[in-house]
Amino acid sequence: MKLEAVRIPPRLRGFTAGDANVFDVTLAGAQVASIVPSPHPARGTLLSATVDAHAHIDKNFTVQETGAAEGHLFTAIERMAAHRVHWTADALRSRMLRALHEAWAAGTRALRTHLDWQGAEPPVSLAVFEQLREQWHGRVELQFVALTPLDVFADAEVGRRIAQSVQRAGGVLGAFVYRNPGIVHKLGRVFDLAQEHQLALDFHVDEGLDPEATGLRTIAHLVIARGLHGHVVCGHACSLSAQDDAAATDTLRLCAEAGIHLIALPTTNLYLQGAWDRTPVPRGITRIREAAAQGVRASLATDNVQDAFYPYGGYDLLETFGLGVQMAHLAPAADWLDAITVSPARAMRLAWDGRIAQGCPADLVLLAASDEHELLDPHGRRRTVIRAGRALEHTE
Repeated sequence: MKLEAVRIPPRLRGFTAGDANVFDVTLAGAQVASIVPSPHPARGTLLSATVDAHAHIDKNFTVQETGAAEGHLFTAIERMAAHRVHWTADALRSRMLRALHEAWAAGTRALRTHLDWQGAEPPVSLAVFEQLREQWHGRVELQFVALTPLDVFADAEVGRRIAQSVQRAGGVLGAFVYRNPGIVHKLGRVFDLAQEHQLALDFHVDEGLDPEATGLRTIAHLVIARGLHGHVVCGHACSLSAQDDAAATDTLRLCAEAGIHLIALPTTNLYLQGAWDRTPVPRGITRIREAAAQGVRASLATDNVQDAFYPYGGYDLLETFGLGVQMAHLAPAADWLDAITVSPARAMRLAWDGRIAQGCPADLVLLAASDEHELLDPHGRRRTVIRAGRALEHTE
């Protein structure tokens, strides 16, 4: 297959382009065989297949039963807790499959989901996830994070059992962190467990607009002290946007030193954070541009889909990208396409970082957009999903 006259965003290039901006790309089997400058005007934009580094496929598509929380994070948490006690393996499988089919069709090659994990015993969702991980091998690479309230780790035995189960299942250890009492001690226990069981870490942190929420800063200090550079992911960090510039910049410098991977979730946090009795002036988005200035390239990810936390949406990362570009003023937009490709691939420590080069996997998304300004319009988002060198519609 030959893809003629395509733009490849500079941050997605794993090759030296010189002055060229438009390329002819030849695929041979399941790999990219060659990339050469094209003499023709651009006819499309080529990306590596997208990577969704933060989702919740256990709780998605439940809003009809839970109702929408409309700006109240802890109301959403309470509603999901009440709904979760009735979860069955069959219902979970149905919801998870719907998410995976949507993601696959949209061009996603890897997805990391958080699974609600409230105590010592693994949730019913884990067994369902493990089955789907095996069944979807070769299509969507699946990872999971145990999403546990940080206070649960105050019980050392419960924390140990969670870490052991996560290790056995090949997962990532996580916690929900937001202004917890004794936060340094409890986070220290999580780090102890991660090091003891050789687990990566992925936190929900500071998911609110309280400037006193400084979990991200605490985590960065712990990463540096423990020598875990590059092994920790932090999602949300909304409170960073409510802090003064000096404090936020200092925290982001620590994140850069720690090699923390930052993930912004524009759909859920735009919906949950900020006022609901008037137009919300504060926006529930972390400081993506300021993070980049410090060397931290944030990812954009799906987060919640049609549940109490966010009652809309689906698993098309290009839709999430478009919203993130607008609400965080990411311009030029093409310069930020690494937020759904290269940056999340590195956060998930995938074998391929998503940079396109000769010999890389031919798992690609060809967009109709021929320039920067068509990326967010309906025509520009039209796509051909290519997996293992073949257009998806030919392989399904």
